[in-house]
Amino acid sequence: MKITFWTTAALLFITQGLMPLFTINSEESRQVMQHLGYPPYFALMLNIFKFLGGLVILLPFLPRRIKEWAFAGFAIDFICAAVSFIAVDGFTGVLAVPLTALLVLGVCYVAYDKQASFALRSAIVQ
Repeated sequence: MKITFWTTAALLFITQGLMPLFTINSEESRQVMQHLGYPPYFALMLNIFKFLGGLVILLPFLPRRIKEWAFAGFAIDFICAAVSFIAVDGFTGVLAVPLTALLVLGVCYVAYDKQASFALRSAIVQ
């Protein structure tokens, strides 16, 4: 489970935390946000929160409750992205992006939960 967690957590951090920070000022990024009807400041705010959420998931010394809030925040982000695309464009292929991210997040959370539960049980037994 550790390999699954670290692989999916790194994938989420790179695709959702780092890449958006480097592409936020691209014309394509601005067009997507404008197409969906979001104001320009929303992308900056969202990307900062996604970067911080990715860090929270990656940093092993942070409490479980804080990590669960980060997982919840990403789930809300991906679901809202899917709803936004459906509201504006209907059911199109672009839905694959947030739904795939949601699937990766789900796998990451299950791996994290099993790992954290095992660590908790081990601590109780000792």
